[in-house]
Amino acid sequence: MLRVVVCVSGGGTNLQALIDAIEEGKIKDAQIVRVISNNAGAYALERAKRHGIEGICVSPKEYSDRKAFNGAFMKAVEEARPDLIILAGFLVVISEEMIQKYRNRILNVHPSLIPAFCGTGYYGLEVHKKVLERGVKITGATVHFVDEGTDTGPVVLQKAVEVHEDDTPQTLQRRVMEEAEWLLLPKAVDLFSRGKIRIENGRAIVSDD
Repeated sequence: MLRVVVCVSGGGTNLQALIDAIEEGKIKDAQIVRVISNNAGAYALERAKRHGIEGICVSPKEYSDRKAFNGAFMKAVEEARPDLIILAGFLVVISEEMIQKYRNRILNVHPSLIPAFCGTGYYGLEVHKKVLERGVKITGATVHFVDEGTDTGPVVLQKAVEVHEDDTPQTLQRRVMEEAEWLLLPKAVDLFSRGKIRIENGRAIVSDD
C-alpha cells in the first residue's frame, strides 16, 4: 500500500479529490497517512479530520529562521514514512535537502499548461489573472515531479481547459480545478501506485494499460 503525505496551505479541494478517489476505489493501492499544512487555519486540516486522517501544522511563524522551519517540516514528513508526497496548493518552497531525499517522489499540481504561466510568482489566482490578461484561448493544469527549479520538474499529466470570453479569474480557477486538477491528481497517484510512471533522460514516461 502506497503511503501518501499531502501538503496543503488552504482549502484543500485537491486533497478532497484524492480522498474521494481513494474512498470510491478509483485509487486502489494508496492511503493518505498524513496531511501537513503551514497554516493552522487551513480548511484542509478539517477535511483530513473528517476522514480520519492525521493532520498537523508546521508553520514558519513558529521557527526562528528558514533553516529551523525546513528541519521541522522535513521531520514531519519523515515521521509519516511516505512513498509519495503531494503538493496540493502548498505555498511553501521545498528545501533542496527534501527534494534530493525524495527525488521523483514529490508531485505538484499547477493550474496551467506548463511551460506557460508558471515559475516564480505564478500561483493561485495570479495564474488565471495572467491567462486572461494575455487573452489565450486554452489553459489547463499540469501534474509534474518537483525538482530544484520552480515548476521545472518532469511533466506527468496535462489536461486542457477552454477559456471563456466572460471568464473572471475566479470562474476560470474553478473550472480548471473541476475539469483538470481534480481529475489529473488522482490519476497521477493511481499511476504512481501501480508503477506506471518512470523517468528517462529527465522526462516522465507514462505507460497506462
